[in-house]
Amino acid sequence: MENEAIKLTQFSEGSGCGCKIAPAILEEILSGSQTWQRPDANLLVGNHQKDDAAVYQLSPDLAMINTVDFFTPIVDDPYDFGRIAAANALSDVYAMGGVPIFANAVLSWPVEKLAPALAAKVLEGAKSICQQAGVTIAGGHSIAAKDPIFGLSVCGTIHPQNIKSNSTAQEGDLIYLTKKIGIGVLATALKRGKINPEDYQEMVNTACQLNSIGQHLGQQDFVHAMTDVTGFGLLGHLIETCEGAGLSADLHFKDIPLIKGVQSYIDQFIFPDNTYRNWNAYSPKTSGVNGMELVHLCDPQTSGGLLVAIDPAQQAAFETLMQIEQSPAYLIGNYKAAGEKVVDVLIA
Repeated sequence: MENEAIKLTQFSEGSGCGCKIAPAILEEILSGSQTWQRPDANLLVGNHQKDDAAVYQLSPDLAMINTVDFFTPIVDDPYDFGRIAAANALSDVYAMGGVPIFANAVLSWPVEKLAPALAAKVLEGAKSICQQAGVTIAGGHSIAAKDPIFGLSVCGTIHPQNIKSNSTAQEGDLIYLTKKIGIGVLATALKRGKINPEDYQEMVNTACQLNSIGQHLGQQDFVHAMTDVTGFGLLGHLIETCEGAGLSADLHFKDIPLIKGVQSYIDQFIFPDNTYRNWNAYSPKTSGVNGMELVHLCDPQTSGGLLVAIDPAQQAAFETLMQIEQSPAYLIGNYKAAGEKVVDVLIA
C-alpha cells in the first residue's frame, strides 16, 4: 500500500459535517419519526425536537445524555482526523449543558486501500482529545467498508434542571457564538490543494477546541438555550433555535467572526458545494442577503462553536464568566418576536 501518496480527503465528497444529509431530505426521512417510540416520561429530550442529544432521566437529580456523531475525513492527517471527530462528538453533550463521562468509537475503514496503522492513528488522535476532556473511550464498533468514517457515541450526565435545549430561547435574548466561522471553507481549500500551512493549523486548532464551556453554561439560569454550529451552518442552526422557540432573530453580519485567512479563500470562490445546499434550504426564511454573504452564513462547520441565548439583563455576568473560563464569546444578534422571516440579516 502506497499510503504516503494517499490523502484521506480523497475518500470524502463532503468533508466532516459537510457530509450531512441535506436539510430538506433529512426532514423527509424524519417526518414519521414520532411513530418510532413509545411514550416515556423519563425521555426528557428525544426525537420530537431537533436537539443535539437525547436526555433520559435516571433519578430526580440525575439524567443521562447520549449522542452519536461520525463523518468522513475533513483532513488528510489521520491523527488530526481523529482529534477533530472526537471534539465534534463531545460537543453535543456540552451543547446540552452536560458533562461527558465515556465514549464508544465508531469506525469504518477500507482495509484493502488504507493500512490499519492509519486507523490506529485516528484512534490515537481521538484518545488524545478524550483525555483532555476527562473521558475514556470504553469500546466501540468497526466495519470494513469502502470509505473511512470515524466518530464517537458519547454518554454524559446532567441535573435535569440544568438541561439546555435548542428550542427555549426567549424574546429579547442576546445571541452569542463561541468559535469563529470558516472551517468548511478551509477544508475545501485543503481538498483543492490551495491552503497554506498557517491556515491549515488555524483550522485544526479551531476544530479541536473543546466546547467544554457548555458544562459551565449549563449551570447558569441566564442561559436560556444552547446548541452547537455544525453542518447546517450558522444560519441553519440559528433558524432551528428560532423555530423551536417560535421567534425570529436579527443577525448582525459584520459581527460574525471569521477564522484568520478565511476571507481570502472566499474571495477566490473557494468554499464547499454544500454551502449552496444550505442556502437553498434556508434562504426562503431569511432576509437581507444579497450576495456572497451567504458563504459566511451557510458554510458547514465541523466541530463549530456554541450558539448561546443569554438573558440581556445578565449580559455582564455572562461575559465575566466567559473571561474567567477563557472562552471566546462573540455577540452576533438578538431574538425577537416572530416576524415575516425567521432571520433578518443586518448587513450595515
